[in-house]
Amino acid sequence: MGNQRDATISSKRTAREAALAHASTYDALKHDSFTSATATEIVQRISASEWTASQVLEAYIARAVEAQRRTNCLTEVFFEDARRQAIQLDEEFAATKKVRGRLHGVPMTFKDQFEIAGYDTTIGFTRWANQPCTDDAFLVSLCRAEGAIIIAKTNVPQTMFAFECSNPLWGRTLNPWNDKYTCGGSTGGEAAVLAMDGSALGVGSDVGGSIRIPASYCGIYSLKPSTGRVSAHGARGCRPGFEAIRVAYGPMARSIEDCDLFSRIAFGQLDPARRVTPVPYRPVELPKKLKFGYYFCDSLAQSSPATVRAIQETVNGLRKAGHECVEFSTLLPPSAMEVFVGLVTSDGYKKMLSHLQGDPQEDSLFLSTLGAKVPGFVRSLMCWAAQTFFGDRMFPRFFSQARTKSVIEFCDLIDRRNKVEEAWYQEVWDKHEFDGIIAPVQALPVIPHGACAYLSGIASATVLFNVIDSPVGIVPVTRVDASLDQLPSNFKPGETGGSTIFEKFMYQDGSRTVYNPQEMAGMPVGVQIVGRKWDDEKVLAMMRIVDDALGPRGFGPGCWKTGDNGGV
Repeated sequence: MGNQRDATISSKRTAREAALAHASTYDALKHDSFTSATATEIVQRISASEWTASQVLEAYIARAVEAQRRTNCLTEVFFEDARRQAIQLDEEFAATKKVRGRLHGVPMTFKDQFEIAGYDTTIGFTRWANQPCTDDAFLVSLCRAEGAIIIAKTNVPQTMFAFECSNPLWGRTLNPWNDKYTCGGSTGGEAAVLAMDGSALGVGSDVGGSIRIPASYCGIYSLKPSTGRVSAHGARGCRPGFEAIRVAYGPMARSIEDCDLFSRIAFGQLDPARRVTPVPYRPVELPKKLKFGYYFCDSLAQSSPATVRAIQETVNGLRKAGHECVEFSTLLPPSAMEVFVGLVTSDGYKKMLSHLQGDPQEDSLFLSTLGAKVPGFVRSLMCWAAQTFFGDRMFPRFFSQARTKSVIEFCDLIDRRNKVEEAWYQEVWDKHEFDGIIAPVQALPVIPHGACAYLSGIASATVLFNVIDSPVGIVPVTRVDASLDQLPSNFKPGETGGSTIFEKFMYQDGSRTVYNPQEMAGMPVGVQIVGRKWDDEKVLAMMRIVDDALGPRGFGPGCWKTGDNGGV
């Protein structure tokens, strides 16, 4: 068994290296003009006969190879297929002087889970290798019909249920800005290749922060739409049929314009299963003065100074631009996290983990899967110890839910999910009449490799908006500053009601302390821009408002050239 698995891993990685070898070396003088352009600009330049699809493609291929070398972000590589498609597009344009569609000549990447005919969709499982797909996922076909050129698929964590990015088949993906830190997950490889300009536009999925966390960790833009706005057809998962928390599919990009471009193409497009809400993109016009709510902490764990500063700088920029910003507090995020943990552990992760089939389980899944594995009395003992010896009342709320459920318990949790969603609208949207909400992406700006093993609970800041199914955009705001983002000397874990255990790991664990602004200096920090369900277009428009209010700050195409922290 082990020899066969090792042989599969070796053959897949060897094939990837062979595909990567068919690329020219990245040349800044030759390629920068192309890789420093957004997807929207690429189409405009090709349409104006200034560039060809082949010229653009070769620049992104060269840069994608460099991104792979630095971060290990790619899985399946399609360079030769991409070149043939670029030639066809160039010939077509030469004959008609018209672009094929709104993505004509745009080099794209997709999260590994999207099926592409002729290639594997392994999502990191060794046993899923060497089983090429027969059809393209609906979004792949849709983007190709608009003229996009797909150059590669990107890496994910084992099971796609962690916010690190490592699996036995493809290995670990590193953060482009500092290789000591993770790129995030589960759409981690996608965020890494985009941050390094190895792709002009990407597509990912999100069930608990899987688009948003890596986007923030890597300093790019993204949108998690309301579920149902974008097709899931042909996107493979390891828990088919589980819909208690539905997956949202959306764009990851280097500009808001490109997120908007993808949304105009994908929103409401009916796939063969007819499971998409048939509502196409709807342009919106915002009032001159918007009302934003904001908060600094999701109550599970105290936010780091870098995270707090990102929220405050966003609020300051919006106020300076003439918008109203109102701080508010809510106790609903922990309730949402309880529901999330209860639902996703309902089968004890039997289906999800069944696909390992001989692959060693990644450490990043340790805490997430621990509760469902231990006997009930052990779980209860651990909860009692957390509260008795650590004074932690938050951790037991989640850990006690991590167990196999009966059908009755499962239905009760669905009812609780619906009540949390209803309470959020009553206590937040209806009470305050906000246009949008500025929220932290996570208590920490980024985590080092391995930290997800015991800090998976801090995903609560993003999980909230999966439970209530809100559209959320990510805007990169700032970078960790060693002088500005020091932890206060009088900080005490659990003092503000958060989890004492998590906060100790994060801020006061001796040499293993996760939050280290000196080590993290230069790492991106983003914020969540949240809207009401189905107001996806308004979220995109509010992202533009926030981006403009913050002003130039070193994010977008070409920003990888500023990296000086051991990454790029």
